[in-house]
Formats: sequence, C-alpha cells, structure tokens
Amino acid sequence: MVFCLSSEEPRRPLRSDMVHFQASEVQQLLHNKFVVILGDSIQRAVYKDLVLLLQKDSLLTAAQLKAKGELSFEQDQLVAGGQLGELHNGTQYREVRQFCSGSGHHLVRFYFLTRVYSEYLEDVLEELTYGPAPDLVIINSCLWDLSRYGRCSMESYRKNLERVFVRMDQVLPDSCLLVWNMAMPLGERITGGFLLPELQPLAGSLRRDVVEGNFYSATLAGDHCFDVLDLHFHFRHAVQHRHRDGVHWDQHAHRHLSHLLLTHVADAWGVELPKRDYPPGQPFPPHEFFNYNPVEDFSMPPHLGCGPRVNFVPGPLPPPIPGPNPHGQHWGPVVHRGMPRYVPNSPYHVRRMGGPCRQRLRHSERLIHTYKLDRRPPAHSGTWPG
Repeated sequence: MVFCLSSEEPRRPLRSDMVHFQASEVQQLLHNKFVVILGDSIQRAVYKDLVLLLQKDSLLTAAQLKAKGELSFEQDQLVAGGQLGELHNGTQYREVRQFCSGSGHHLVRFYFLTRVYSEYLEDVLEELTYGPAPDLVIINSCLWDLSRYGRCSMESYRKNLERVFVRMDQVLPDSCLLVWNMAMPLGERITGGFLLPELQPLAGSLRRDVVEGNFYSATLAGDHCFDVLDLHFHFRHAVQHRHRDGVHWDQHAHRHLSHLLLTHVADAWGVELPKRDYPPGQPFPPHEFFNYNPVEDFSMPPHLGCGPRVNFVPGPLPPPIPGPNPHGQHWGPVVHRGMPRYVPNSPYHVRRMGGPCRQRLRHSERLIHTYKLDRRPPAHSGTWPG
C-alpha cells in the first residue's frame, strides 16, 4: 500500500503540528504511566531524552548520548547487561535500564534489541506479562536486522516483523498504545563502531535497505492496527543534526523527536495540548528540519512502486495530483494512526470504546473526548508495585 503525492508549491509545515513540551507537561501527560521503549542505540537515546524531559527542561549532553551501558543516567538504574556484563558490539549485547521518578508516578523502561523478534524478545514479553501492564510501548529495530544476519536479512526481517506484531497483539492489553518508530535516515557513509570491518561493504546499500525495511514495517504495523511515527520523513532534511558516523543524531534532533512522539501520544490519548508559539531561545527553529538538501536522496527502491525522491506512507492509493514535484513535497500525514486500542487510566477519566482493534472498527466510528493538561500536578492515583 503506497501512495505518492506531489504539489506545485512547497508547503511549510504548520507550527501547530507539533507541541514543544515543558517538563511539567510531560510529567502530567505520563502521570502514572508505564512506558516501555525497545530498540537499538537510537531508541536508547529516545529513552534518555524522555527520562531527562520528565525531570527538567534541558538537553542531553554529547557525552550522555555517546555513553553505553552506564550504571546510572539521570537518576535511572542499569538493571541488566551493559557494564554489569560485557560491553561489545555483538548481536548478544544486552542492556536493560529503568527510571522511576521520586514521586513514584512515572516508570520508564528500556530494552536493547539487536533483532526485532528473537527468543530474547519472548523473554521480554514474558517479563511484561507478569509485571505491571505497560500503557505505552515504543519500538523499532531495523539497522541490526538488515546488517548482522546474513544475505537473506531482508526476508528474515519481514518474517520477524510479522511475528513481533502478532505477539504484541497477543500480549499487550487493549489499553496499551504501541507506536512503531520508523528507522531514521542514514548517511551515505557509515563510520564508527556500528558496522564491523567485515560488514563495511554493506554501508553503500544499507541506507536504501532501510527505506525498504521501513515500507514493510509500516505496512505490517498498520495491518495489525498499531500506530506508526514516520521518523524517516521527519528527519530526511535534518542532516545537519546527524552525527558524522552516519547513524546517530545530536541532542537537538532527539528533543525534536521527543516532541513529535509526545504530541502523537497526547493526541492518541485525547489530551488537549497547550497552544503556544515556538518558545524563544530554543536550539533550533521548526523550519530548520524542512530545509531541502539535494545531496540527500532517499528514493523508493524501484520494485516498491515509486519513482525518485518520492516519500511513501502506508494507506490507500489516492488519485495522482498533477504537477512537478522537484523537492519530493509530501502533503499526506506523517503520523499514521492505528485503530484506537487504548483507554487512558486515572487520574484522567476519558470514556472510549473498548477493544476496537479486534473489532476492526472504522476511524469514523470512534468516540473522541479530550481533557486538558493543567498547570497543577494531577492528583495521586496509585503507585507502582515494588
């Protein structure tokens, strides 16, 4: 399912498309919520920025982004792996981190994955089954899958994607919101420790493999009624914030990512977000992430049905829009919503239809209600089990 859109005139994204959250607002949004983040080093940085933003309005440092498997980060705890085991770049690397706020109202956990589906993931799912039920799961695995598991890695990746979404649908409660983060764009050259010396010949093709892998993952996630956040689209012109290794991103990009993610989560939970202009003194303006760079070309692989410099999103094929499309302008949504399968818990009481994903209800059949983020901290409504 692919559609290609074009326009004669570039359209600048509206500032209201994304909210710039303050720490106090993130604390309210995630009050008494259990957030689980699964994935590679990019997702670990997603975890770190969220943990930091739950405590204060500041950015990650370069050292914090680079650190791997440390015993503690901003009041969190290394639960397993990392420096408690052996630090290496192999497919058996493990790292489990957890942050529980001093008030006991926020719980965030991170599991490092080197493959989207494996026996280890089954262990993680079992752990989640017998522990507190997660309210939000954020997951991505792509680069390791496509570069570390042999010549048939794409075929294996597609099969494992189907397996992981089936298992998530079986294990996660209907009240849990799952967001699939699509892999971010790679640079033309990949350096550093991610690719082992014997894997360097893959660097040239890996960036296009990621585009293909994103297509399959987004399509399958949509088929299973999970939400998809298209980070590849959002950051395709933000290459000035990508590290020289061609894989990782700086603290400004990750804060931008957190705002995108939290905006989507708030919308999914029916939260009415505060309306404010872009705060002065922030490290980057919104338009900076949409400056076209002709050097970057993330064309769709030919066999997936699109021509050069055309972005893709899963969904029905609309009639083509005539006119030139020199910059690959994209008029469709870049956050793709699954069926509403989540019911917010207290302190917010929002009535929604129960279990609609398995009932395959249409979006027009949803009951939508909103509640507002307040400046005051929400009332206590329970603590996490010890």
